[in-house]
Amino acid sequence: MSELLTALRAFEGQTLTPTTWGPDPVNTPMIRHWVETMGDENPVYLDDDAARATGRDGAVAPALMTQVWTMRTFTDKMANNDPSPVWTELIATLDAAGFTSVVATDSDFEFFAELRPGDRVSLTEVIESISEEKTTGLGAGHFVTTLKTYRSGDGEVVATQRWRTLRFRPKSGSGSGAEPAAPKGLRPRPAINADNAFWFEAAREHRLVIQRCTACGTLRHPTGPMCGQCRSLDWDTVDAAGRGTVYSFVVNHHPRIPGFEYPLVVATIELEEGTRLIANMTGVEPHAVEIGMAVELDWIDADPELTLPAFRPAAREDS
Repeated sequence: MSELLTALRAFEGQTLTPTTWGPDPVNTPMIRHWVETMGDENPVYLDDDAARATGRDGAVAPALMTQVWTMRTFTDKMANNDPSPVWTELIATLDAAGFTSVVATDSDFEFFAELRPGDRVSLTEVIESISEEKTTGLGAGHFVTTLKTYRSGDGEVVATQRWRTLRFRPKSGSGSGAEPAAPKGLRPRPAINADNAFWFEAAREHRLVIQRCTACGTLRHPTGPMCGQCRSLDWDTVDAAGRGTVYSFVVNHHPRIPGFEYPLVVATIELEEGTRLIANMTGVEPHAVEIGMAVELDWIDADPELTLPAFRPAAREDS
């Protein structure tokens, strides 16, 4: 084995995340948000009587929410506190070898007991295995597999989760695969691949294009290889007129990421052609943005390698 692989294999069996209790107990409001978002209408999650009719003692949490109850709070996550020295050392070892990017590849859950409102859940995570270097479409890297064990307040194992991530050395260039990290102070690089490269290339020419199915004429965005209406793989593009309305928007104040000016208005723009896209607003104060506001195309030349469409309030015809 190489010296690096020997060092990585030494982490196997070590505890990546010591036993950590979730910040809040299982609770009905969070269950309600989750089932409504997921469209899960099973009554046993919110209705005690419906749950009792199935032999349960009362309403239960969806099994797939197990991970939710142990997720770190926003404040804790933004503090950039590593869960353990093992975590810090492992990431430092991979970073030093150039494996600076990460993508999740597998999540294998096994459930043993149901959780009810009021239950507390803890998480312990152990490094199970680290692969030899593999060549992938994203770049060369190592697969890191960990085993997460979820326990209730009385120590009962309620679920296990085998979690695999790929720590890889990103490819350079604008083809398929990952883009290199943006230099400090620049906007983050978009994930450019074979399905969207044409869109970013047009943007660099200050052209906003919309993908069109040549079989049925349906316009679509985000870009993709197949038409969602007729499943044709044949497509071309049309140039958008650059006019639309604000469909929805948020004003982002935090976290402050280098390359952006705050407060930052992020809007969903409905183009007059019928498709929607996410873009920044320019030339307007956040308090002046309104749903339904008429907007027109603007451009953000963020740096020599990145141009993105933005939208500003449309000029009034009488001005």
